[in-house]
Amino acid sequence: QVQLQESGGGSVQAGGSLRLSCGASEYTFRAYCMGWVRQAPGKEREGIAAINTDGRTTYVDSVKGRFSISKDNLEGSLYLQMNSLKPEDTAMYYCVAGTYCSGGPARPWNFYGQGTQVTVSS
Repeated sequence: QVQLQESGGGSVQAGGSLRLSCGASEYTFRAYCMGWVRQAPGKEREGIAAINTDGRTTYVDSVKGRFSISKDNLEGSLYLQMNSLKPEDTAMYYCVAGTYCSGGPARPWNFYGQGTQVTVSS
């Protein structure tokens, strides 16, 4: 059973920054590709960032240049640094893990954390 636990969400004004974290076992980070998926109210879930086991990263166009995904395998931590936040970034953010590691973040993910809320006010 893969367990993922997010932290770091909160409320921020537009233009601000937040850093999300996700904890999991070292094995999880070495065996699975990891990523972040968000879901805004009334919208479908959207994969926004992914990092493969070899460290390669991909992003959805709407966050390129503003968000950065990284991981520390030994610490069992996944991060999402979010800068220049916009009101449209308001969503529940989920840490995800999966066995399908091709393409961008919009890929099928096998495991989801419980999510952490990010709210950006204008």
